[in-house]
Amino acid sequence: MLRLFVPGRLCIFGEHTDWAGHYRTMNADILPGMAIVTGIEQGIYAEVEKSKAFELVSEAPEIADIWRDFSCCMNERELKGVAKSGSFFCYSAGVASYMLEWYKVGGVRIKITKMTLPLKSGLSSSAAICVLVARAFNLLYHLNLNTLGEMNIAYLGELRTSSRCGRLDQACAFGVKPTQMVFDGDEIEVKPLNVKKTLHLVFADLCASKDTIRILADLNKAYPFARNEAECLEHDAFGAKNQAFVQRAVRYMAEGELEKLGRLMTEVEELFNRQVAPMSPALEAPKLNRVLNDPQISQWVYGGKGVGSHGDGAVQFLARDKESQLALKNYLNKQGLRAFTLTVKPVHTIRKAIVPVAGFGTRLYPATRLLKKDFFPMLCADGVVRPVILILLEELVKSGIEEVCLVLGSEEERRQYEEFFEQPLPDEHLLKLKPQFQDYENRILEIGKHLHYVYQYAKRGFGHAVYQAADFAGNEPVLLLLGDTIYRSNTKKPCALQLIEQYERYSQLMVSVHPVPLDQVSHYGILTGTWENKEHTVLNVTKMCEKPKASYAVDYLGVSGAEGQKEYYGVFGQYVLTPEVFQQLAIDIREADEKGDQMAEIELTKALDTVRQQTGMVGVCVDGNMYDMGNPTALRQAMLEFSK
Repeated sequence: MLRLFVPGRLCIFGEHTDWAGHYRTMNADILPGMAIVTGIEQGIYAEVEKSKAFELVSEAPEIADIWRDFSCCMNERELKGVAKSGSFFCYSAGVASYMLEWYKVGGVRIKITKMTLPLKSGLSSSAAICVLVARAFNLLYHLNLNTLGEMNIAYLGELRTSSRCGRLDQACAFGVKPTQMVFDGDEIEVKPLNVKKTLHLVFADLCASKDTIRILADLNKAYPFARNEAECLEHDAFGAKNQAFVQRAVRYMAEGELEKLGRLMTEVEELFNRQVAPMSPALEAPKLNRVLNDPQISQWVYGGKGVGSHGDGAVQFLARDKESQLALKNYLNKQGLRAFTLTVKPVHTIRKAIVPVAGFGTRLYPATRLLKKDFFPMLCADGVVRPVILILLEELVKSGIEEVCLVLGSEEERRQYEEFFEQPLPDEHLLKLKPQFQDYENRILEIGKHLHYVYQYAKRGFGHAVYQAADFAGNEPVLLLLGDTIYRSNTKKPCALQLIEQYERYSQLMVSVHPVPLDQVSHYGILTGTWENKEHTVLNVTKMCEKPKASYAVDYLGVSGAEGQKEYYGVFGQYVLTPEVFQQLAIDIREADEKGDQMAEIELTKALDTVRQQTGMVGVCVDGNMYDMGNPTALRQAMLEFSK
C-alpha cells in the first residue's frame, strides 16, 4: 500500500495561454503560451493498492455528505461509459480507461483518507483526482512514467469526459511549488521556479454566474488567424504581452519583490479588460470588478486579478503578510464569497550539513591505528596537501553551508578534530609559513567555529549514524556527505552546490547520481526512474537497489539514454535529506528495538526508499567526479587522479 498526496492548483499568471499556444500547430506566427501555476496546500490524501477492480472509497469526513463509494470492473467499455456519464466519478473512470487501453494494467483501490481541497471552487479538484488516479496506476504497476507523463495521461483521461479542460489544470502533478509552463503547439515545457519570500495569497469564489463554455467559444474565434484589429489585440494579449508579464513575474518571485508582483497582477487584469474582455459578452464581470476595486481591500493587498477563464468566477489577491491574508479572507467571507488562504512558501536554502566519520577504517589498517581515514593527506590540484576532511568542509563552505555536524564514533575521537580546527598553531610554526598559508590558518580556525559533534556509540549501520544528527537537523532539509569520499567539480560550482540548487527547484528528497558501467553496478547503490528534463540530468527515481547483480540491473534498473540505450546510475555520495527521512529512521530504530534486536543494522537506503514511495525522490546528475577513500585500491586511484 502506498500513501499519496496530490494538491489542487492555482494559475497565478497566464490563463487561456495553454489553448492559445496549442494553435501554433496551425499558425507558426502565434507565440507560445506561457503561465505560472502553483500547487497549493489544500489537496487529496489517499492510500492506494492493487485490486481486481477499479475502486474509489473514502473515509474523509470533509466529503462524507456527498461521497458514495464507487466500484467498476476493469473493462474498457464500462469505464468509458462511466467517463461519458457526467457522474461524480467520470473523471477518474476516464483516466482508468486510458490506463487499461494503453498499458493493460489491473485494477487499483484508492481510499481517500483526507480531503482539504474544496470542490467546484476553481482550484482544479477534478484535475487533482485525475492525477491521483494516474499516479496510483503508475506507481503500483511500475510504468516508469515521469511527472509530465502522469500529467499528460490525467489530461487525456479527463478529455474522455464531457469536460474540455486546458493543459494548465493538471499542473497539480508537480506538487506544492510554483512552476512555469510553456505551451508550444503539442509540446509542453515545465520549469520549477524559485520563490524567495512567502506568497500570502487569497482565493475567493465570487458565487456568481459564469459561462465558461461561451467564453472559450468566443475567444477561440480569433484563432488560428486573426482577421481584424480586435482579434490581433487578443493574440497580442495571450502572446507577446503575456510572455513579458510572466518573465517579470518569475524575476519578482525569485528576488522577493512582492509589492511589484502584486502591482503586476493589477496590470495584467487591466490589460485583460482592454484587449480580451471585449471579445465576449460573457466576460463582463461586474462583481469581479467591484471586489477588485473595493477600497476596504486595498489596505491588505499588493494587488489582485481574475482567475481562470475570468468573468464573474473567482478572484485572487496577493496579501501583504499573514495577518492581512487572514483579515482579507474573513472580510470576503462576510461579503458572501467563499474565500480560502493559499500560502506559497520559499524552499529552504540548505544551511546545514552532516558528515558521518564514525567508522574505524578497517580496510586501511594499520594506518588507521594512528590516523582516522578522514585525516589522510591528499594532494590537490593547486599543489596544496590537505586532509580529506578539510577538502570536504571547504566544499561545504563554498556551497553556502553554515553549520556542519560530524558524526563520530566516540568522544575520544573529538580531540583530533578540535586540535586541527580549533587550536591555533604555535607562533614558532605559524611564522615559518608563507603569508598565504598564515591566512589559510585563519580560514581553518573559522571553519572550526561552525562544527558540531554527535556520537554513534553503537555501530548499527549508516542509517543509525545519520540519525544521531536528527536534533541538529531540526525540521530543516540538510545536506549529507560521506566522510570517506571527496568530490571535484568540472564547473565553477562545487558538486554540493549543484545539488543544493536543484533542491531549491524541486524541494524533494534528493540524491546525487552518476553513470556506472554495468560491470561495476554491484559496488554501488543503483537507482532507476524516468528523466524529468530533456538534458537527462534530473531523474524521477522509481526504484533503489543496494549493490545489485549485473543480471538484475539489466532486467530492472536500466535508465533510457539519449539514444534509447540502457544506462545505469549509482549514488554519487551526496544527499539532501528531508525531515521525513529522520522520522522514518526513528520508526525503523523503534521497530528494531521492540523486536529485541538492539544491534540490528539500520539502513539509510531502506528509509530513503520508504520516503521515496510516500513523497518521491529526485536523482541529480552532478557535473563532477567522486573519489572513494575507503579502501586501498580506491585510495590509490584517488591519489593519482585528484591532483590532476
